[in-house]
Amino acid sequence: MHAPTCSLAYRPDLGSLIVRWPDDAPFPTLQADFEAILAVAEQNGTARWLLDVRRRAHLDPQLGDWTTRIFFPHAAARLAPQALRLSVLCSPARMAVYAASAEQQSYLAHGIAHQAYQMHLVCDEGKAMEWLLE
Repeated sequence: MHAPTCSLAYRPDLGSLIVRWPDDAPFPTLQADFEAILAVAEQNGTARWLLDVRRRAHLDPQLGDWTTRIFFPHAAARLAPQALRLSVLCSPARMAVYAASAEQQSYLAHGIAHQAYQMHLVCDEGKAMEWLLE
């Protein structure tokens, strides 16, 4: 397994995994990052993840499709019976791209719809954590 390009910090006081990407990365690298995230989540018994993507400017449609349709359902099954909750911390620029792209809206609609996991997108870290801990 390669070293992840994101920082991974389990917060036992919050029962949550905090994940931050400092920059963009190629799709295969991000896939490996998500596998590393799942491994750390399993080690710590948590299904609550804060995913900070504010510094990742590139929106790869392949990643959106893979995470919402393949990886997140897989992770939810592995972490069951806990419910996987994903609070995605986005920049305002990323939210604008989501709003302007029909393709991105399709992935988000699928990801936010009733799934084996719950996903929430927000620009404010306090609100991201508040939702995650509900």
